[in-house]
Amino acid sequence: MAEIKQKVVEIIAEQAVLEPSDVSMDHTLEDLGIDSLGLVESIFAIEEAFDVQVPFNANDPSESDFDISDVKSIVTGVEKLVAEQHS
Repeated sequence: MAEIKQKVVEIIAEQAVLEPSDVSMDHTLEDLGIDSLGLVESIFAIEEAFDVQVPFNANDPSESDFDISDVKSIVTGVEKLVAEQHS
């Protein structure tokens, strides 16, 4: 699971134009300066990197089953998707 966390952080850091070491698990995407377009691009990059479908409603993120409230929640969500895909 550490490699999932690392890759998700790298994707988010790339969107935020930061080094991965500057991204904390407690950061929200807003804290990192990622807007809605950056969020959608991050989701696409995550789907491509892990070959998963993220249940994300770009038009209404609050209605999504995928928690994007902070980096830790995104990592947890991706870990669940990857685990479900391989079970």
